[in-house]
Amino acid sequence: MSTTSLRRDHELIEKVIKAMQSTIELLNNGKQIPESILLPVIDFSKNFTDVCHHTKEEKSLFPALEKAGLPSKMGPIAMMLIDHERSREIGNSMENSAKEYLSSGNSENLISDMQLYVDHITEHLWKENNKLFMMAEARLQYVSEKVDNELSGIEETQLNELGKSRQHYEELAENLTRDVSNRGN
Repeated sequence: MSTTSLRRDHELIEKVIKAMQSTIELLNNGKQIPESILLPVIDFSKNFTDVCHHTKEEKSLFPALEKAGLPSKMGPIAMMLIDHERSREIGNSMENSAKEYLSSGNSENLISDMQLYVDHITEHLWKENNKLFMMAEARLQYVSEKVDNELSGIEETQLNELGKSRQHYEELAENLTRDVSNRGN
């Protein structure tokens, strides 16, 4: 199925989003969050979610859907592209507020930006999982192997350019989940 790789990405993203939500709760409770938790969250958000995952959608899934008759200037594809741009904007703001927090200890902007990111990505993933991917599976049955191969190739290329691997980000998500849980105890 042409969305399997993307759905696997979503599962990984959702794991990090849960760790981010726990981080927000810890910050709200006055707990200090170390660089060793914040920097991987930023890395994952900017590099895995945006550079890898969104690129897979923008360079493979969306063009395939367009070829299958879905317009790219309006409707679901246009909305997803707007969402991707908004994710980048929030991610950049979150990176700046994380740097501010690490240098000043002021968590107000970081909490706000992280919550905005969590809410935005949660809604975005829901739209893709429950609407866009269902359309894709129906419209791309005849080219699913081609799209699957493109998605795998794009992921490999993007992660190689970052000097990272999928395993790196899977381990990062596991470590974040563990580390954030340990901070709450």
